[in-house]
Amino acid sequence: MSETDAGQISLPEHILERVDARVPRTNFETRDEYVAYVLEEVLARVEDAGDDEYESVDEREVQSRLKSLGYLE
Repeated sequence: MSETDAGQISLPEHILERVDARVPRTNFETRDEYVAYVLEEVLARVEDAGDDEYESVDEREVQSRLKSLGYLE
């Protein structure tokens, strides 16, 4: 992705610190690449699930997914 194709978003510092800690353990070179990948994965799951299945996901499953992605401890 080139800089001309990218937009900007703001994330809380505690999330950026966690992303920065994970990037060295991945094949991604930058935090932007890693965050874009994580968002693509989450969006693909949500879009694949469809509206009916998405609404039926319970809170425990959502928390489990967020933990596996490194957003919750």
